[in-house]
Amino acid sequence: MKAFTPSLLAIVICSTLVSAPSKASSHREAPNISRFPTLDSTDFFAFNSYEEGRGGFVTLIANYIPLQDAYGGPNYFAMDPDATYSIHIDNDGDAMEDITFQFNFTSTLPNNNQGVQLTVGPEGNQRTVSVPLKNIGGVSAGDDSAANFSESYTMAMVTGPQATGSKATLTNSSSTSDSFMKPLDYIGNKTFTSEQNYQTYADQYVYDVALPGCEAMAKVFVGQRKDPFVVNLGKTFDLVNYVPIEGDSAPGAGDTGGFPGGITQSMDNDDLVDKNITSIAIEVPKSCLTGDGNGVIGSWTTASLPQARILNPDASFANNAANGGALTQVSRLGNPLVNELVIGIKDKDAFSTSHPHDDGQFLDYVSHPALPELLNILFKDAVNTTLGAEIETLAPTNFPRTDLITAFLTGFAGVNQQATVTPSEMLRLNTGIAATAQADQSTFGVVGNDLAGFPNGRRPGDDVVDIALRVVMGRLCHPIPVGGVDTDLGLCVPEDASVGTVPFTDGAPIHATMMDASFPYLATPLAGSK
Repeated sequence: MKAFTPSLLAIVICSTLVSAPSKASSHREAPNISRFPTLDSTDFFAFNSYEEGRGGFVTLIANYIPLQDAYGGPNYFAMDPDATYSIHIDNDGDAMEDITFQFNFTSTLPNNNQGVQLTVGPEGNQRTVSVPLKNIGGVSAGDDSAANFSESYTMAMVTGPQATGSKATLTNSSSTSDSFMKPLDYIGNKTFTSEQNYQTYADQYVYDVALPGCEAMAKVFVGQRKDPFVVNLGKTFDLVNYVPIEGDSAPGAGDTGGFPGGITQSMDNDDLVDKNITSIAIEVPKSCLTGDGNGVIGSWTTASLPQARILNPDASFANNAANGGALTQVSRLGNPLVNELVIGIKDKDAFSTSHPHDDGQFLDYVSHPALPELLNILFKDAVNTTLGAEIETLAPTNFPRTDLITAFLTGFAGVNQQATVTPSEMLRLNTGIAATAQADQSTFGVVGNDLAGFPNGRRPGDDVVDIALRVVMGRLCHPIPVGGVDTDLGLCVPEDASVGTVPFTDGAPIHATMMDASFPYLATPLAGSK
């Protein structure tokens, strides 16, 4: 081998528009990141923990590697060992990270990276051969001796800017080691016996972690989960190949009493129903995140690579490339949908590599958004024909979209506005608003009279697609129920939004009870084989 070395409720509702328009979270959202699936952040969640007894904690979940088919062997879905995955917290509003949690991964084979080997052939003509699979037998909680592959990771906490701040390596409190293990992906039920046994196996990889200057322990888990996002993905990107308005009198009513020909709620409309993702989840005491701010935190996730990568022409498992140079950000995600359908295609890669502090450069995409105009082109004539109407435009007409600018870049005093206001795109969470129990959560979050939900942070069961679509088409130009009283937000007027009260939807239902009620909250991944 050659060497290779080279008013409160109303105000919160407004921030829905930060998530922008349409029907996919952040799966393959920019040209360049589609070339780096292991660094592609699919969804980001930040919410006050609703597990019983964990009311003093915030959970942050960054999902990566989109559109995983459960049967995707033999290599399945390992993280990139050359990348740095980060979750950032701004707790004072200057749009600069005050705390960053960094994750770096290592992939290992047993037998000094030679892997499990078998002796093959008759006596006198035998060869020692490495096996091609990631396991050679059953794997269970407490016994992974048949595994032929493992992933570990180190975790660090950076206080101050990521590049120049004070960095502390975090340790696994159960072993005082600075190495944490990631479970094997859910290969199938011959390997793990059953879904319950796989979950028991994966539960071993939830760790308690001590944070510098923090009295209570944090928790961390990294591993494969069922993709929590629901979306009518294929038809949406085929020029919205359905009528995106509720076809029943109420979601799930089954009475066709809504818009004629409108889509009805069905799990058949969820194109991610058979997909997994890989989650980086951390639960942190609130007091250790808020710093000297006002209790509102801004957060986002990024993935970065060294600036240069040289491929090894004589590659091996442990030596396939050399990397060097400054850490360079290649993906970014705060609120869902932003890079998907707010940012123009020519600037999507720029957004992926940008920092919240510099988000003023994307102002035109917010003040003059393209999606409402596209929906107007696609559906105006059909709507007028169906209703016998003469609607001049379906798109809101208030320009600039001051409602979007406020929500997208500044936040709102008293709810999701931080101590200092710096225009920036982040997922903002008021840590002072108590969590809602799983069974009582509204999929419509704040709009559904649930202050603990989106856009006050984002929980796995929040229907960000329907919320965002309705708001971007002008819902905030019409009175909004606040404490049971219709309230004019003063951002625009009803005449600015001809379809602002229409129940837009992609027809893919979601609810918190589709997930777990405890950390790390996302459901057990789908098995590669039953």
